[in-house]
Formats: sequence, structure tokens, C-alpha cells
Amino acid sequence: MGKQGASRNLRPESQNDGMSLGMKDYQIRCSENFCGNNPSIGRRLSGEDVNSSLKNVSVHGLKHDFSKMNVSKGSYGGKRNFWLQKHVRSILFMIGVIGFVFLVDSLTVSLVNLIIHRNSPSARKSSGIKDDNGPRVQKEKSPIQMYDRLVHLASNSLAEVEFKPEKSSLWKEPYLQASAWVPCADGNIGSDLGKFDKTNGYIVVSANGGLNQQRVAICNAVALASLLNATLVIPRFLYSNVWKDPSQFGDIYQEDYFMSTLKDDVHIVKELPSYLKSLDLEAIGTQITDADIAKEAKPTDYIRTVLPLLLQNGVVHFLGFGNRLGFDPIPFNLQKLRCKCNFHALKFVHKIQRVGSLLVKRIRKYDAAQSMLDKQLLGNFIDYVPSKEDKVLGGPTKYLALHLRFEVDMVAYSLCDFGGGEDEKKEIQAYREIHFPLLIERLKKSKTISSTELRISGRCPLTPEEAGLVLAGLGFKHRTYIYLAGSHIYGGNSRMQTFSDLYPNLVTKETLLTPSELAPFQNFSSQLAALDFIACVSADVFAMTDSGSQLSSLVSGFRTYYGGGNAPTLRPNKKRLAAILSENKTIGWNTFEDRVRKMIEEGQRVRTRGFGRSIYRQPRCPECMCKSQ
Repeated sequence: MGKQGASRNLRPESQNDGMSLGMKDYQIRCSENFCGNNPSIGRRLSGEDVNSSLKNVSVHGLKHDFSKMNVSKGSYGGKRNFWLQKHVRSILFMIGVIGFVFLVDSLTVSLVNLIIHRNSPSARKSSGIKDDNGPRVQKEKSPIQMYDRLVHLASNSLAEVEFKPEKSSLWKEPYLQASAWVPCADGNIGSDLGKFDKTNGYIVVSANGGLNQQRVAICNAVALASLLNATLVIPRFLYSNVWKDPSQFGDIYQEDYFMSTLKDDVHIVKELPSYLKSLDLEAIGTQITDADIAKEAKPTDYIRTVLPLLLQNGVVHFLGFGNRLGFDPIPFNLQKLRCKCNFHALKFVHKIQRVGSLLVKRIRKYDAAQSMLDKQLLGNFIDYVPSKEDKVLGGPTKYLALHLRFEVDMVAYSLCDFGGGEDEKKEIQAYREIHFPLLIERLKKSKTISSTELRISGRCPLTPEEAGLVLAGLGFKHRTYIYLAGSHIYGGNSRMQTFSDLYPNLVTKETLLTPSELAPFQNFSSQLAALDFIACVSADVFAMTDSGSQLSSLVSGFRTYYGGGNAPTLRPNKKRLAAILSENKTIGWNTFEDRVRKMIEEGQRVRTRGFGRSIYRQPRCPECMCKSQ
């Protein structure tokens, strides 16, 4: 039995460091087997239960000399203390590094939130700083928010990603097929539409609307003159009580360049011959108003109704001519002529090109052209080779142009509720009664549609707040430079404040140009709109809030035609966005981002022009562009 008992000893008693070695062996094995303080685990026991083994270990341990155990413990403790002393500096250093990282992270988030607060209109207002980035605030109106929770999530997200690398995909077309289409409408149109030696008469057009409606009317008139084998008199622009702009063709576009570019395709003169000037065109029955011909009429309609008058009187006068020529069915070469007019023949006058170039250079902080878009729009008023200063700066500042359609007429006509309370509803109704009496009469006879139904169906203009949420959902950073195009925003800064809080780097032509540079354009709304057109077309990214806007349509078409697949345009689907925003009380930010991104990418798919669609907005078609292999 003695031998058996001796065999259970951890180490022979005759060795002074036996207990110490046994303890070290135990410590290692326990660590490997997660045994905690139970000395039975990790040992190999044969023919005995756990309790007896514990008992044997305990009793056998009493046979040891306690003085030896104390010595061994002291030896082990000394070695442990020596290890701690040896590595104490490394441990403290690691603790310090970890603490420093947490401190920097906390300070970064705090700093970004502080910057966001200081850049907000409310902070600038309270500190006495003049707000130059947007419409003037009406002090009596408090900020209006419809999506407080989502705005809070957007603000936090912008703060978190501010100093992280930006997604390069934000500034690119998502589909490679976009670069496969190249411009090719600048050649001769073809013999079947070429000029005849003798024309059937003169076409005079007095176009209504603003800059963009007039541009469409010009190119439709070019196509119509070719169709009827007529001589086109350079179109005139009607004075409008809405636009209050006396500008004519030569104040906006280069007349000689226009005529030279189209000289092989259609006869164009600057004025009627003297023997026709004295005629009262209305009295002789050769004046045609928009009421006399259907909207988007077919070529056959003009051949049937207009050509006889032209042959009879030698002249036809179109008064208004707003969207009075359809897009399909149209002969191939006639469609191509429209493209040639819009994308090649219409160049802004030098005055507009020069100031437009100042806009683009100042927002980019860079003087050289970046793409074919710049060259087509600005001509010789932009450098083609970077200057020494440009090279030192390292590259242009990217910017996004936003056409924000939230004017009072759109708000009133939409019949939607925008969260401004009873005072806003009364104000909009009063405007509606003055400016849209026919709408009021129609509403009296029709079934009332609720604002919620209108919004769900995608019929409500996007508010500045909604536009800001879309940009935040896509991942554009807080410091992104944004050029704001368009008219006065309804509600002023009570509407713009949320957007400005999210994106404070807002600029307009009024903030980028000096008063003396803007002076020649004051009281000429179409010429001011031409500056917006240039800034939007040249932007790295163009975003619209209303796809039905003529400016947005023409800008996006121009970017498609000359952008080479590197000019992305963002088109929110208002119906899909309304469905996303309807979940504003519960939706998570990651889910919001994902759904907004998919919505925008769907609108960016590369599609050829559909039947009846505007060739000015969607030029990807054989009549306008060529598809490279």
C-alpha cells in the first residue's frame, strides 16, 4: 500500500523544488483545459471517482512540509513579479494606445457634429453671421420638418462617414454601356431632306415660355421648315408677364453660328423680306395659334393644314408654338435634324459663355476644361490645358448641381400638403384662387383627392428636406459642394434649413458672381437661366427633383449626348420615394440607404429612346447618336 500511496505523490519529497515544478505543471495544464480552481481536472485518474481523488490529493498534501511549500510559492511569485516588472512598460504603452484611439474617435465625432451645427442656418443666424448660401429666411417662420427621425439618422450618418474615404461610384455612371453611345448628329442630314432651290414660303415663329421651352420651339421650327421646304425666319420670343424678359434670339444664341451650322439642311434668314413685312398676317388668315393645331401634332397634320396656307400666302406665322410637333412618327432624317439643332447649332453668345465659365471655374477652383461638355458649352472661354496653378492645387473640386423645383406655383398647383400647418394651407389656397382660377373651377366639379393619395401616387413635388434625404441616403458627404439652380424656393429658409444643415456648402450664381458680373443679366430671366443651364450641364453629378421640368430634361439630354458615359444624372422616382418615406417612423437607416440607391440606379439604366419620348431628353437612338462596337 505504501508504494501505491507513494505513487500518488505529485513529486518525490526528497526534491526541494518538487512542489514548485508540480505547481507549474498544474498551472499550464489547467490553463489548457479551462479548469479554473479545481485541481482534479486535467489529471489522469484511474479506478477512482472525483471525490476520492480530491480527498487523496488533499490528505496527501498534508504530508508535505509546509515550509517547503511556502518556499516554492515564494519562488513562483518572485518569477511572476519579475515578469511583470520586465513587461510593465509594454503593458502601459498598449493601454495608452487603446485609450488614445478611443479618445480620437470620440473627438472626431464631436468635431463633425460641431461643424454641422455651426454650418447650419440656425447657428449662423444666432451668431449674427449673414446667410449667403440660399434664399433669405423669413424670421417669423420656424423651420418645417416632415421627417424628423430620418433627418436625425441622416445627420448621424453624415457625421460618422465624414472623414472616411468617399465612394468613388457616387461620381460615376453605374452602367458601362453608357459610354458605348457617341454623338453623331453633326453631319449632313441627307439628300432626301436637303434644301431645294426654291422654297414654298416663309415660316415665322413667335415662341412662348422661358429659355428651355423656347429652345425646344426653335428646333421644332427647324424640323418643320425642312418638312415643308420653307425658309425659316430666325424665331422671335414673346414677352411674358410671368418671365418679364425682353430677350430675343440674338441676346442668347449666336445667330451666325446657328445659320452656318444648318446652312446645308434648311434655308434660314434673319428677317422677312420687305414685301411681306407690311402684311397683317392675322388678317389674311395665315397666323396659327396653339389653339389651331394639336399638341404634339404629326407631320401629316402640318402637310394637310399648314402647307396649303403657306403656298397660298407665302408665309405662315406660328404664335406660341409650344410643343406643337410630336416625336413619333417622324422621318429618320427629320429627327436627326432636330438633334443637330439642339446639340450642335445652338451656342450661347459670348457674354453668357464668359460668365458661365466664371461660374464653373469658381466652384471647381480649377480653370481647365474637364470634358467635351465644357468645350461645347463654353468654347474659347475655358482653357484646354491646366495652368501651373491648377497643377499645384492637384485637381478640381467635384460638385453636384441640383435643380430643386419647389416654387410657389408648383406647390399650389399640386394640391399636396407639405406639413406647414393651417397658415400654409390658407396661403397656398389664396395663391391658387388668384393664379389658377380654372383649376379652382375644375376642383368644384370633380371628386376630391386627398393629399396622402396624391403623395403615394408620386404627384407631389419633392421638398428640399426630401431632396437632402435622398442625397444623404446615396452617401454624398456633408461637405459636398452643391450648386443650387432654379427659382425662389417657396417658404425660404423655413424650407431650406434642413437641407442646409445636412449640406451647408450650397452655392448659387448669386453667391459665386460679383454684383458687377451679374448686372448685365439682371431683369433677363432667360439669360440667367442660361447660366444655370451651363452650371448644371458641367457638373460632375446632376440631380433633379422633377423629371417633367424642361430644364432638367434638356440638361440630362445634353449630358447624355456629350458626357461619354461619365456624366451621371440622378432622377428620383417620386412614387417609389413616397413609399420609402411613408415608413419614416420605423425604417432603419441602412435599409433606407439601400432602397434609395436601388431607386436611383434603376433610373440610370442605359435605355434607348422609347416611342414618343423626347429626343432632346433621351438622345440615345440611331437618329441622334451612334453606338460603338
